[in-house]
Amino acid sequence: MPGDKSISHRYALLAALASGTSRLSNYSPGADCHSTLACLRGLGVGITEDTAACGEIRDIFIIGRGSGALSSPSSPLDAGNSGSTMRMLSGVLAAQPFVSHVIGDASLSRRPMRRIIDPLGRMGCRIDSADGRPPLTIHGTALHGITHRAEVPSAQVKSAILLAGIQASGTTTVVEPAQTRDHTEHALRAFGGTVQVEDGGTRVTVNGGQSLTARDLTVPGDFSSAAFWMVAAAAQPGSHVEIEDVGLNPSRTGLIDILRRFGARVQVDLTSDGSEGAGEPRGTITVEGDRIGRLDIAAEEVPGVIDELPAIAALSGHGAEVSVHGAAELRVKETDRIAALVAGLRGLGISADERPDGFVAGERGRSTAGAGEADACGDHRMAMAFAIAALAGPSPSRIIGADSVVISYPGFFETLGRLVA
Repeated sequence: MPGDKSISHRYALLAALASGTSRLSNYSPGADCHSTLACLRGLGVGITEDTAACGEIRDIFIIGRGSGALSSPSSPLDAGNSGSTMRMLSGVLAAQPFVSHVIGDASLSRRPMRRIIDPLGRMGCRIDSADGRPPLTIHGTALHGITHRAEVPSAQVKSAILLAGIQASGTTTVVEPAQTRDHTEHALRAFGGTVQVEDGGTRVTVNGGQSLTARDLTVPGDFSSAAFWMVAAAAQPGSHVEIEDVGLNPSRTGLIDILRRFGARVQVDLTSDGSEGAGEPRGTITVEGDRIGRLDIAAEEVPGVIDELPAIAALSGHGAEVSVHGAAELRVKETDRIAALVAGLRGLGISADERPDGFVAGERGRSTAGAGEADACGDHRMAMAFAIAALAGPSPSRIIGADSVVISYPGFFETLGRLVA
């Protein structure tokens, strides 16, 4: 699998704040994570890439500037399509002694940023925006710690506040209604920082004024990308897919239990328990399709599978009924993923209906997918989800905007071709 997108972002940002040169192996090849690198270069961070003869990047070397030592950018920092880049980078920039302008593409410019603007403002940083949306003008300053109680759980928002908090005075605490992915907490420890986690991961505290140290780290395979192969195998009885060296962070792997509940046979073999390195467990996942069932995803499950919900929706093309509640967050991703999913599934001949906070799709025991056309709306996860759903069709289907997979998984269609050959 390509390197984990979420972890790659965090390692790069922390490496830039650390003292010394970090080497990051298996860094995500996706466009989003390279937007983070481009922004860091704009802040004076030295970054070099070691490439193989085929042109594939093997290692990224980041020369850290240390806390408070980034350079004032001479031009706007372009986050591209990456909400992760814009939100988490804002936490870094909030503590820098200069003004930064952060921009993005048309899709990113429609995404809400108020959930980072408000808490970073309470810490002392003024952020100007277009009615709570990008572009952002960040007036960096000396920050002070806060306790932030989030109404909606979000790992990106939590991470932005923690990245600001390690550069602030005092302590900073983020309290969420449900646990979100904890890659930032693990990464902070890996770079020599300290972080306190309580209440089942829903309360996270960092001390200000922390100094980080460069590290050599390997990014595990991306679980959210692996999800599409897991779902593809589960959707088709008799299939067998083995995925090697994939990240198995417990805050990310809710899909495993969901697919077992669906009827698939899923085996997980740990090769690292995370006790060494960056605390990120990894291993091999084997999925075998067995029987087709019904899936009801409840609101309390959603935070742990928010990025995997498009993949789960693809089961609806293979004779499963999929029902999702409590996922209104999908409406403010790269696109309105609820509307895009329902429209795309219908375009492939699959019955689907929107709900304000989710969707219902498919008919149990009857594959409704046919030859059709689905618009990915420029969203990488939509393109991959529609591809997996379209496998059930009797003849080829067309996906508009399929090139959006470069955002996270440039080799997706090549791998799909090998698996279905």
